Amino acid sequence: MTTPPVLLTIAGSDSGGGAGIQADLKTFAALGAYGTSVITAVTAQNTLGVTAIHPIPVDIVAAQLDAVLADFPVAAVKVGMIGDPAVADLIVRNAHRLPHLVVDPVLVATSGARLADTAAVAPLVSYDCVLTPNREEAAALTGGTVDSVEDMVAAAEALAKRGARAVVVTGSEMATDVLWHDGTAELLPGEPVPTRNNHGSGCTFSSAVAVRLAAGDPVPVAVREAKRYVAAALAGGRDWHLGAGPGPLHHFI
Repeated sequence: MTTPPVLLTIAGSDSGGGAGIQADLKTFAALGAYGTSVITAVTAQNTLGVTAIHPIPVDIVAAQLDAVLADFPVAAVKVGMIGDPAVADLIVRNAHRLPHLVVDPVLVATSGARLADTAAVAPLVSYDCVLTPNREEAAALTGGTVDSVEDMVAAAEALAKRGARAVVVTGSEMATDVLWHDGTAELLPGEPVPTRNNHGSGCTFSSAVAVRLAAGDPVPVAVREAKRYVAAALAGGRDWHLGAGPGPLHHFI
């Protein structure tokens, strides 16, 4: 049996299992990769919201990172919830050890709970990575409003000019995403999936992009394949009744 590629997620833990580290590892496994993890925060969380957040001290985050990189041939890295600017600085200092870096600038959970502020992710926004904000995160990072496709294009361009290798602004319920890559914008239309079970969709998307980059796909192909996977996972879990709020995706559809 062929040894699977190794993916690394640097993110927070979701005790409800729908987002964060848990969603990332499920995505890696579903797409044929072996997942490793560096936990930046522990959240007390379910489908109704986040009730507590415990940031992991930066020296423990660094120790986790060193332990993984010392032993595993990591082929791509997804970064999610940071929480602490010191952790973002740590990632930037180690970026030369983190191939195919995909950054999901997690600021707000699906439930609306604030998970980080823009200062915490700012060091990573300017790094040579694939950046995957949703419309709300793109607005927070650019200081504007992102309500339309035209706004999404403008935000993607603005973020790319700050140093990102590529930017994907996801449209969430609009189902149309915008990819800015090599100086041009590409619209990625899709069909909206009628479901309230969308908890962890952003984490899943960025993780799927990382898997495809590890497999050798160019950025546009990786993004399109990740979008297709998320749509299938949303459709697969739309009839699930797990918890009283927005539930998770079906990662193993």
